[in-house]
Amino acid sequence: MAALDLQEQEQLESLKAWWKENANWLLATVLIVAVVMGGWRGWQYYQSKQTAEAATLYQQFVEQLASNDAKRVNDAAAAVMDKYAATPYASRAALIAAQVNEFGKDALRAKSQLQWVIEHAKEDGLKSIASLRMAALLLDEKDYAAALKLLETEHAASFDGLYADLKGDVLNAQGKPAEAKAAYQLAYEKLDAKSAYRNLVQMKLDTFGATK
Repeated sequence: MAALDLQEQEQLESLKAWWKENANWLLATVLIVAVVMGGWRGWQYYQSKQTAEAATLYQQFVEQLASNDAKRVNDAAAAVMDKYAATPYASRAALIAAQVNEFGKDALRAKSQLQWVIEHAKEDGLKSIASLRMAALLLDEKDYAAALKLLETEHAASFDGLYADLKGDVLNAQGKPAEAKAAYQLAYEKLDAKSAYRNLVQMKLDTFGATK
């Protein structure tokens, strides 16, 4: 991949900063929607009891987030995942713990938790988030083939723009500007016109001389 000039680097750093500032919001929004649409009515007593117990343990996990102690967060997430893997709370705990580990530069643990979500989550939105974030970590590790493989798997349609954008990043890192530009163009078309993220994708397109 050719070295980026100063303007391009600033644009990409702007995108990275935006994602760091808004990733929590995006995740929280998806999780709230998933909870609302979960449709948990009709569960048998045992399942309801399991969910109630899992909710209590999940609340304890949430309380550990304020500690800023990765070990305590991971231990609390593991408790939910180990004891209540079949409940919606387990995948949420794993996703959030993975995010903590990503920020803490513990990519190995983060990838393990994201893989757990990919394999165990029953909600497409949660699996889509996990796969997207796993692909981003693989990109950082320069494992481009594995990242692209994840980005080409089936995912919730609402994530089409984000998947296409990250695919563009991978292709760009591989030194494939034409393919990267096509991926960014698709991302631009799929993202909401009012989205700030769409404006940042436009910045990437601009580096290829694209105009809208």
